Amino acid sequence: MTANELREKYLEFFKTKGHAIIPSASLIPDNDPTALFINSGMHPLVPYLMGEPHPEGNRLADVQKSIRTDDIEEVGDTTHHTFFEMLGNWSLGDYFKKEAIEWSWEFLTSPNWLSLDKNLIAVSVFKGDENAEFDQEAFGKWKEIGVPEARIAKLGAKENWWGPAGITGPCGPCTEMFYWVGDPNKVPDSFNDDNDLWVEIWNDVFMQFNKKADGTFEPLAQQNVDTGMGMERTLAVMNGLDDNYLSDLFSNIIGKIEELSGKKYVESPEATKAIRIITDHIRAAVFVIGDEKGVTPSNVDQGYIVRRLIRRAIRYGRQLGIIKESWVKEIAQVVINDYSSVYPELKKNSNYVLIEMEKEEIKFAKTLEKGEKMIKGESINGEEAFNLFQTFGYPVEMTEEIAKEKNIKLSRNFTDEFNEAMKKHQELSRTASAGKFKGGLADASEETTKLHTAAHLLLAALRQVLGEHVEQKGSNITAERLRFDFSHPDKLTDEEKNKVEELVNKAISRKLPVKCGEMSLAKARELGAQGVFESKYDEKIKVFSIGDNDYIFSKEICGGPHVENISCLGKFKITKEQSSSAGVRRIKAILE
Repeated sequence: MTANELREKYLEFFKTKGHAIIPSASLIPDNDPTALFINSGMHPLVPYLMGEPHPEGNRLADVQKSIRTDDIEEVGDTTHHTFFEMLGNWSLGDYFKKEAIEWSWEFLTSPNWLSLDKNLIAVSVFKGDENAEFDQEAFGKWKEIGVPEARIAKLGAKENWWGPAGITGPCGPCTEMFYWVGDPNKVPDSFNDDNDLWVEIWNDVFMQFNKKADGTFEPLAQQNVDTGMGMERTLAVMNGLDDNYLSDLFSNIIGKIEELSGKKYVESPEATKAIRIITDHIRAAVFVIGDEKGVTPSNVDQGYIVRRLIRRAIRYGRQLGIIKESWVKEIAQVVINDYSSVYPELKKNSNYVLIEMEKEEIKFAKTLEKGEKMIKGESINGEEAFNLFQTFGYPVEMTEEIAKEKNIKLSRNFTDEFNEAMKKHQELSRTASAGKFKGGLADASEETTKLHTAAHLLLAALRQVLGEHVEQKGSNITAERLRFDFSHPDKLTDEEKNKVEELVNKAISRKLPVKCGEMSLAKARELGAQGVFESKYDEKIKVFSIGDNDYIFSKEICGGPHVENISCLGKFKITKEQSSSAGVRRIKAILE
């Protein structure tokens, strides 16, 4: 089975079950300060899982681009990936455990769909803890379907509790499905999740709770189902592979690396690991840079992760013996070629991706060797690691990695020392990978909602003052302030900032209403709505207009919460304007 066939089968199956097919959201979260990237299929749907109606209804399915960065160092084995595709389907207050489990089983085992051997499947359910009780309903449903009780494991929260995507939000117990990839004649009678020959291929999450900022749980107003099937892992299982990197998702990329390096994927364990890391990291970097809200390599936030991925790939390329200049963009081109039919934004932004890749490679190549020579001696402390970062652009994780390879000890307080040296900058330690901001739009508080609405006014004002080339490139909104990234090549003058403030405050003074309309993307384009047109499907979206019949100040595609009338916003004030990355500016603002 090819990747395209698996994507198509999955979406077609859930279409037969009454699900609307929605597009993948951007990898860059909108108004979610709790995470750097979209890290799962449910992540972009949090407002709808919390109760806001989705314009496409209460049964949805898609293939969602995702990035997870908390285990980049684990990449190099057969299963870990930084970028991955998640096949998902959702019930927003509609069906629940019974249907979710029945349909999972049908898709996996029916001859019309994946036709996996029922005798090689095992499952797990939540065994219960102080926050929630044993999931008897899921356990009973699997027994009813015919899964032997010995193949139904009762596991704890670490294995069978999902969420939230950030610090707060929807969460609940889950049931996972595993497939035996060993000798089919030696499949155990019982299931043990410590046995690596049982490979997890699907996870059904039953969202029953909301985790609050104080760490306590409350029942959700509506019960939801979020199911996720990892594309890479499932494709390997479908083709009888014990290595995800042997599927057609990676074959062309690996072939190009073999051509450039003169080394074969199976040549040695060292070559295999290096090729996997290069494949994974460049694929992930291409998707982040090529996203509709594309992020370029930098020393902060998402840009730091992109820089870290590219530079780690370059370093492993050197170990593999790749000495050709500008080789990274050659592999990036293969990624673009392979994925553009599914994700057309990669083709659209291909020149941008290749230029940024080459710039980063040239920049890093000049300092790589010099930096490696400076990591020497018996030990290294955090301050020295920070100096390497400042001088050579060395991600601190790479310094740690090289030190480990050279048997150089890290100082006892290495991380604290590094963070102390970085106190005038944003934190760039590993905590950045998992999510570093507290609070934010996920709590849908009154103040956050006001600032989110103000961000719509800000975008409209920026386009009036600077020109129609201005597009939103990201935002980060808490109850105290908004942070807004937008495309513009130059620093704003005082006159431009004052004009933007004036336009926003004038709109607020007019006490304009906020109205929501549901329509097709084609209609939204026709009406001139701002937003990221990512979809190749003809689904409905929400368009929020700020204004009345005679005067529309802002018209924007959005799924977040808004005030009903902007008269409640108070006074809008820009507190800071600065560079975010190449060609992208950043404004911080408050409401007084």
